[in-house]
Amino acid sequence: MSINGELAVLLQESGVTLALAESCTGGLIAGRITALAGSSSYFLGGVVAYSNQVKERLLRVPAPLLVEHGAVSEPVARAMAEGAREVLGSDLALAVTGIAGPAGGTDAKPVGTVFIAVADQRGCQVERFRFDGDREQVRQQTVDQGIIMLKKRLEASKRS
Repeated sequence: MSINGELAVLLQESGVTLALAESCTGGLIAGRITALAGSSSYFLGGVVAYSNQVKERLLRVPAPLLVEHGAVSEPVARAMAEGAREVLGSDLALAVTGIAGPAGGTDAKPVGTVFIAVADQRGCQVERFRFDGDREQVRQQTVDQGIIMLKKRLEASKRS
């Protein structure tokens, strides 16, 4: 079974609902989630928040976080995940924000820098990644890692 299938089984068995907040992946994670039949039983929806204005308005990311830390940062990823969970009313939320390239990188945040956040009732976990490759490879690695993080979070909840 694929990791997508494993995630789907975990979501169905646990009765947990999922929401997404995607920036650099532009909806690819939602596409992967909804590619499986039955996803409507656990997937509530997602927001593709490419602009800071959408992050602020729809996901309730505080403007000062965006100004101080930038859209590609741990605090903004956290706020996106928590905002998606709250706004969409889900048990679990995943947020991704990053620099897929080929431009936009800096010394502090080079191309391939991605922050992925998973939020649930226990709190929010954020990880920073540095993916290699071209734009599409960075985006696909972000999707894959996001699904892995969701799966791990659900497995940890199951054990607790």
